[in-house]
Amino acid sequence: MSVDVVSSITRETLYVVITTSAPVLVISLIVGLAISIFMTVTSIQEQTLTFVPKVLSIFIAIMVMGHWMLNNMTNFMIKLWQDFSIYVK
Repeated sequence: MSVDVVSSITRETLYVVITTSAPVLVISLIVGLAISIFMTVTSIQEQTLTFVPKVLSIFIAIMVMGHWMLNNMTNFMIKLWQDFSIYVK
């Protein structure tokens, strides 16, 4: 297996990881920022207030986008297994 093949697999793997995790991370970032702004405006100092909304938003995001995320990862793995003979050479 040449260096070009390895770098290509690495690049594709990182792209799949980033595109698959980005929606959930962005939603978590937005919810955390909104709660942080709310806490600043209302002068609430409770640190556990951010935990429950973030967990709920991530859970809902995974429920809504889970099918797409799983298809994205599955298609990548199928492509890797189909090209397995190229990698062994």
